[in-house]
Amino acid sequence: MKRYINKIPAIFMAFLLLGTTACKKDYKNASGANANDVLSSSKGLTGVAVGLQKLYTSSRPGLLYNSITANGFVTNEVLLMNSGNVPELQLSTGGAAVDGTNTILSNLWTNASKIIYDADNVIVNAAQLGDKNYASGLIAYASIFKALALGNMSQYWEKIPSGTGKNVTFITRNEGFVKAIAVLDNALSTIQANPISTSFASNIPAGIDVTNTIYALKARYALFAGNYTLALSAANLVDLTKKSTFNFDVLTLNPIFEIATSTNNVFQPTDANLGLTGTNIPNAADKRLTFYTATGTAPAVRIGGFGLTSTTSYPIYLPGEITLIKAEVLARQATPDLTNALVELNKVVTKAPSADPFGVGAGLTAIAGPLTQAQLLDEVYKQRCVELYMSGLKIEDMRRFNRPTSERKRNFFPYPFTERDNNTNTPADPAF
Repeated sequence: MKRYINKIPAIFMAFLLLGTTACKKDYKNASGANANDVLSSSKGLTGVAVGLQKLYTSSRPGLLYNSITANGFVTNEVLLMNSGNVPELQLSTGGAAVDGTNTILSNLWTNASKIIYDADNVIVNAAQLGDKNYASGLIAYASIFKALALGNMSQYWEKIPSGTGKNVTFITRNEGFVKAIAVLDNALSTIQANPISTSFASNIPAGIDVTNTIYALKARYALFAGNYTLALSAANLVDLTKKSTFNFDVLTLNPIFEIATSTNNVFQPTDANLGLTGTNIPNAADKRLTFYTATGTAPAVRIGGFGLTSTTSYPIYLPGEITLIKAEVLARQATPDLTNALVELNKVVTKAPSADPFGVGAGLTAIAGPLTQAQLLDEVYKQRCVELYMSGLKIEDMRRFNRPTSERKRNFFPYPFTERDNNTNTPADPAF
């Protein structure tokens, strides 16, 4: 990221000017001529596209930190270390303590909206470029971030805006997932018609495998939308040997390390069992426990895994997520295939860390069958809780697997006042 931004500082600054009033979703540029220049050239559009990743990953305002944090507190993955951090304290307390003033939620909402707005600008204007192969890369790359933004909002709120602009209407969260899938489908058709040029890949931050990420996100959001056939077909197209990551360096730090790991002043893992209780307590021999946690003092259990160092890459998806999607949809489809669902489940249960591109492996003995549908789905949920720890996905899993509401501190989040104060269409807040 640093290499590319250093090449185009003026273009990147122009990108930053495109959205000076993000909380109102009124992203007008103070200098229209500059914005037009940015959005009409491949160099300018690349600057905006690179900026999407910065918005998603950068420090406390970014969606990466805020989605992991909001999800982590309300699902008991993480433990509050300092009650002086008021937004985190609200989420750790849960219930009515979480309100529209919460800055973690407003950062999630505002920056997701900004990402959608900027991604739309890239997608629409890139289609007008003469170099269709370079344009294809821009469209696909921007579509990943637009889908992630739509997916994040749909995971945490009952309804989301139907678009950007003033006083927009709202759609259901399920419609939000369907919309994210449509964005990804458009990206797929674009890169199939015009393969991404190598010159595009050299001008964006390293780490993201564009095609595999699109298939992985399509599988994720199809699962969340209840479209099991589509989820399975997309999951089968993901190359599980490949990695797709947000990368960090000495100038752009891993936000989990920067804010939580390094300070020990915000949150740490709830315990060595990742906050899981009852029948969901992991096997003590599960090697993922020592991957995701590190040994320390005060507290004894500290953040490991993808928040371990300032430059640790964060995965956009894990191969294990894709395998568990296959297991779940095989078990949930109209005619459940419990035999093959168990085969897929055991691929995650038995996988050695050395067999995973990220080193995430349980290394356990296979679960013996046969299992009933209910038993198999219970095991899928448990494995997702461990495999996808601190991924921001657990609250969606808890709803989908009908876990007792007592296991989480909120079911859906209230709408930020930054939206409610500027949009008369904002829905009523959920009771829980």
